[in-house]
Amino acid sequence: MSLGESERIIPKHIGIIMDGNGRWAKLRGLPRSAGHRAGAVTFKEITRYANKIGVKCLTVYAFSSENWRRPEKEVKYIMSLFKSYLKDAVNYADENIKTRFIGDRSVLDKDLQDLMEYNENLSKDATGMVLNIAINYGGRQEILRAAERVLEKGLSLTEENLTANMDTENFSEVDLIIRPSGEERISNFLLWQSAYAELVFSDILWPDFKPEDLDAAIDEFSRRNRRFGGV
Repeated sequence: MSLGESERIIPKHIGIIMDGNGRWAKLRGLPRSAGHRAGAVTFKEITRYANKIGVKCLTVYAFSSENWRRPEKEVKYIMSLFKSYLKDAVNYADENIKTRFIGDRSVLDKDLQDLMEYNENLSKDATGMVLNIAINYGGRQEILRAAERVLEKGLSLTEENLTANMDTENFSEVDLIIRPSGEERISNFLLWQSAYAELVFSDILWPDFKPEDLDAAIDEFSRRNRRFGGV
């Protein structure tokens, strides 16, 4: 049963593991590339909807540091989709979404890095939702990067200093992590930030994930009693 507007609590920061593109394609007798293409369409729809309903920050797992192990042809296609998205994103600048990229971008092609920087600069003054796109991202690697930043600044390794130097910066606490596709693990995603996140898993493959499915996950989040270690 869906909750009413007065009962629903919109999470400040939502993380989504966009999983199931390959299986979606296989079920339809299509190449995996078709699944990634359909997943990209879903990503755009869900991003706009999250901004519309008042989510302050959305972090999506686009490409993990482990995804390089996939077949070279598939990786190249994913990167070409990413490049197309970056080129197209300039057409949506009026949606007031601040786009950022988290992860190690140093190993990406120079043209991708330039487009990422361009999109960040283009949207830097947006006052709506912050969209973090995690590319070549791993939670363990991010914690190491944060520790290196802290030490480079001559600071002590405290919880507060690490939090302030995470890739997610001002949105380091995640309220809700959603993983469609039937898998029930977080796969090295936002490990530090999700210490007290609520986890919602569903059997829906990512290309089939709709705004009403996001609403359902938020309803489930709203029903939870978040005690943060208390009673």
